Amino acid sequence: MTFSAGRIFPWTCVAVLAAGVAFCARGSKPGSSAAPARDPWAPEQLMTPDELAKRLTDSKAEKPLVAYVGFKFLYDGAHIPGALYAGPGRESKGLEALRKWASGIPRDKTVVLYCGCCPWDECPNIRPAFRVLSDLGFTRIKVLRINDNFAHDWVAKGYPTQKGGT
Repeated sequence: MTFSAGRIFPWTCVAVLAAGVAFCARGSKPGSSAAPARDPWAPEQLMTPDELAKRLTDSKAEKPLVAYVGFKFLYDGAHIPGALYAGPGRESKGLEALRKWASGIPRDKTVVLYCGCCPWDECPNIRPAFRVLSDLGFTRIKVLRINDNFAHDWVAKGYPTQKGGT
């Protein structure tokens, strides 16, 4: 049986593209299980966008520190006012920036992590970032549960935002 390069090449491209999309969508590293990871936080560590927005605008409420662990172009487009840009939690550079930022923070300070790059169950950034702060001994970590994405679950609801990088 003879195969022509003209017939094989398009199918090879399709196969490589499909594998790349599947890998990126999983947000995991090669060799990892395709099964979803168990969330590293307790249910009471989740915070809704409404809860955080009220806390940030209430003059009497304790203001948490907020860290964004997603992609720079999304942070530059709109982010929670005062939020640190750490970088993607799925990348070692982002996790190292988070560690460096956290090094001078009391371990009992409330820290809210958020991403919002994609639907909650698919986010490759929030879980590794949570594990870093947990491993560093932080006792009051909250995770902002953004079900769809930051634009839909925060910006479109009129919650406070800031644009541009830091």
